[in-house]
Amino acid sequence: QVQVVESGGGLVQAGGSLRLSCAASGRIFRINTMGWYRQAPGKQRELVAVISSGGTINYTDSVKGRFTISRDNAKNTVYLQMNSLKPEDTAVYFCYVHNMYTDYWGQGTQVTVSS
Repeated sequence: QVQVVESGGGLVQAGGSLRLSCAASGRIFRINTMGWYRQAPGKQRELVAVISSGGTINYTDSVKGRFTISRDNAKNTVYLQMNSLKPEDTAVYFCYVHNMYTDYWGQGTQVTVSS
């Protein structure tokens, strides 16, 4: 059984910072891509940032220069450092894990940025 567990969400004022963490555990092999998606109320889920096992990174344009994704392959863990947060970053953030067989998702963690 595979578990994908996020942590680190919360409430922060605009301009503040948060760090999200996500750990994948259980019978999960050959992880390739790990990353983060988010979904705001009334909107579709969108990619925030992803990182491959080789370190290739992709960010959505709205977070470039503010968010930094990183991962620890030995621990099957991915992080998202979020700086200069804006109210429009408010959403539920979901961890995403992809291996050669399927995709796995975390349960989501709420990030709320007040103005």
